[in-house]
Amino acid sequence: MTRVQVALTVAGRTDAGVHATGQVAHSDVPLDTIPPDQLVYRLVRLLPPDLRVLAVRPVPRAFDARFSALRRHYQYRVCDAPWGVAPLRRYDTLSYPRTLDTTAMNAASALLLGEHDFAAFCRRREGASTVRALQALVWIRDERYLLVAHVAADAFCHSMVRSLVGALLVVGEHRRPSDWPAGLLRNTNRTSEVTVAPAHGLTLVGVDYPEDDQLAARAEQTRARRLTL
Repeated sequence: MTRVQVALTVAGRTDAGVHATGQVAHSDVPLDTIPPDQLVYRLVRLLPPDLRVLAVRPVPRAFDARFSALRRHYQYRVCDAPWGVAPLRRYDTLSYPRTLDTTAMNAASALLLGEHDFAAFCRRREGASTVRALQALVWIRDERYLLVAHVAADAFCHSMVRSLVGALLVVGEHRRPSDWPAGLLRNTNRTSEVTVAPAHGLTLVGVDYPEDDQLAARAEQTRARRLTL
């Protein structure tokens, strides 16, 4: 059998060190080569132990894992226990040395929702817009010492989620007021006032897509260049 290089398109390119449990990818392959229901089992033998494909299925030709997406969902885990994070969660949870006020963090998060130019929170890339529609940003204390940020947007800029988390952690320990992060939206360039939160606490947990008959229209809409507000 001849080996053929296959191009892979993913829904979201995460920063180095960020995890993904809900990544979506597509590639164009002949369906008569390997039945989709057999690909999962075959890939297990080829992939490294920290990467798994959970399901494979045919999709319409109009489907694009990146441009057809309606929104991406991320979670950021923070442990503010005095003794630090539990050893078994040290690879996906940030250990924070001070107690955090979730009420203050959620008040600050609410002011960031909507479509804005998030230039202050993004590492700018040449020719790329920093205007994004932040659809959800809420902190939930799942356990006594565990906070989880649930974040969703149509798309994210490079380091945007980690920068938002970094700003909100400062609010959570009362070093900044709740309106401070939203005030940074007035900046047209990345600000040095925000510390980017470590990558390992962040996980891409899901990607939403429209119905099949709306895939092409969504991809065309996404490809259209955003105008800076």
